[in-house]
Amino acid sequence: MEIRYASSNKDAKKYDTERLREEFLIQGLFKSDDLKLVYSHYDRIIAGSACPVKSELKLEAGKEIGAEYFLERRELGIINIGGAGTVILDGEVHELGSRDGLYVGMGVKEVSFRSIDSKNPAKFYLNSGPAHRSYPTVKIDINKANSVKLGEAKSLNVRTIYQYVHPAVCESCQLVMGMTMLEEGSVWNTMPAHTHDRRMEVYVYFDMEEETRVFHMMGEPTETRHIIMKNEEAALSPSWSIHSGVGTGRYTFIWGMVGENQTFTDMDHVDMDNLR
Repeated sequence: MEIRYASSNKDAKKYDTERLREEFLIQGLFKSDDLKLVYSHYDRIIAGSACPVKSELKLEAGKEIGAEYFLERRELGIINIGGAGTVILDGEVHELGSRDGLYVGMGVKEVSFRSIDSKNPAKFYLNSGPAHRSYPTVKIDINKANSVKLGEAKSLNVRTIYQYVHPAVCESCQLVMGMTMLEEGSVWNTMPAHTHDRRMEVYVYFDMEEETRVFHMMGEPTETRHIIMKNEEAALSPSWSIHSGVGTGRYTFIWGMVGENQTFTDMDHVDMDNLR
């Protein structure tokens, strides 16, 4: 498990490109027969991926979380962006097709991942946050997610937000998780920008062509920076940072949040005149 310590907003404004990417960019996701986890000290979220091809992958606790098993004091959100696969929870099998999600509550002792077809493997994206009580496991197909359509063609940001782990869909302690799909010809997400002073966020960008890039905007509103991202890369977004992106082509992204509350609309909007 890779550890990322929190960076001060005062320090981050002085980072060069290499340091910015070192602190906030997550690469190496969705490698065959690999389970990659990044533990961030921003609200102690764990973000990562499981991509089983020939073998089953088991989610285990490490020294980093000081627990007997991974979900002893945690909850977990999963969204599959690959081929069909299964998530096995204490022996109970849950099949997830492409774009299906799963919420797993605290207390499940054994979690493992399999692909149904090794030629079209599953790609499970994972977000986990600390939990204080156990809620039931819930499978969330994309048609069961709470969908919200936003944006306008003239501002190049027509998109549909699918809320998977969300109070309107299922109970969770603090984790909120969903997926945003942009329509053809739209390239902007979340502009005008905002911050979440009470929550941090992680974005993972995917469904991108080989040459497509996303310019992920971050930093304080008056001290913005950007990270240029490829397909299937993720970015950590501290509570003091904006999180917005524009692509050279179409893309989809999954967002996950943990923090003080689960109020999706609890954000601090940034006036365009204040962006620097």
